[in-house]
Amino acid sequence: MTPCMLAAIMPLGAHAMGKIKQPRPVKLIVSVFTGDIDLLALARAALVEGFGEIDYESERLPFDHTDYYEAEFGPNLQRQIFSFAELLPPDRLALVKCRTNQLEQRWVVDGRRQVNLDPGYVSLGKLVLATTKDYTHRVYLGQGIYAEVTLHYRRGSFWSWEWTYPDYASERYLQIFDHIRDVYVAQLRQGD
Repeated sequence: MTPCMLAAIMPLGAHAMGKIKQPRPVKLIVSVFTGDIDLLALARAALVEGFGEIDYESERLPFDHTDYYEAEFGPNLQRQIFSFAELLPPDRLALVKCRTNQLEQRWVVDGRRQVNLDPGYVSLGKLVLATTKDYTHRVYLGQGIYAEVTLHYRRGSFWSWEWTYPDYASERYLQIFDHIRDVYVAQLRQGD
């Protein structure tokens, strides 16, 4: 018996409760970084095969806000951010992260990843990223995957939190996610 089924047979108090409903679909994004530009193209092709048509592709961005990954990936890392035309239910994020982790394994050399794939989604109010690392501000989704609300939307733009990675908090990244949100809003309007 599911928790919702159990709740249905339990006596209710005098308090009004919210109705359970399905959330709006969200816009899948994947951030890709690597030191090998040819791998960037291969990763893009694999993402299209797995998640469908790309409807936004950023320019190549220098991955220079941290040197955390340099020991594993080497220097001169480049990143691109992609968004996908097909909207998906937000509860699919853990499955997407598991799939992108599998894709990363295609290009492992001597136990070191050559490409990093970080999926997430844009909704009307936030950018959520998936991660395998737990922390105080992350929520467990299942399958070893956590979710982090990395940016929040208010007053016409995305804004960072104190825990937001410096690159995601930068003006250029905020512009990218504002644009992706605009594409998403247009899709929602077409669907209504």
